[in-house]
Amino acid sequence: MRHYAPDSPEAAARVLALALLADGAIDPSELGTLRRHAILDRLGLDEERFERVIHALCEDLAQYALRDASGQFEIGHEALREILGEVRHRRLQKRLLRTVREVVAADGQLAGGEAVLVALAAECWGLTPFAALRIAPPPGRRWPPQLRRSRAARPSPHSPHANSAHAPRH
Repeated sequence: MRHYAPDSPEAAARVLALALLADGAIDPSELGTLRRHAILDRLGLDEERFERVIHALCEDLAQYALRDASGQFEIGHEALREILGEVRHRRLQKRLLRTVREVVAADGQLAGGEAVLVALAAECWGLTPFAALRIAPPPGRRWPPQLRRSRAARPSPHSPHANSAHAPRH
């Protein structure tokens, strides 16, 4: 897979491109979400540049991704973590996670690849998918056990045991 500069518009755009392609096809409602919220403008990209990032991602997927039984491309978790690791700034991570969630929800369905992308992005960036989306459990309720376990197992980004491979978060 090709690499982009950390926190560059292209690095962020590639995460959005993954969200668009995660269910196997780019749905017009997903593109509409990007346009309606002026996401490309906020990232400093025009549509032509974004299309180049999508095209480059498709080339990379054709070369490096595996195909599942249905013939769709499947990107490995390690490759996906590398891509997500190019987004290091905390505010950008939160904004992208919210945007990815909006994009994958635009067509009214959450495909498996879309759920994996949201969950893995939240994990890689040390966010809960709910906190980044400003969602809290109802009063008197707790998160499901699997979420509590995953949060407990993950070191705090500020702890001395945090993964040192990533740049410090601001």
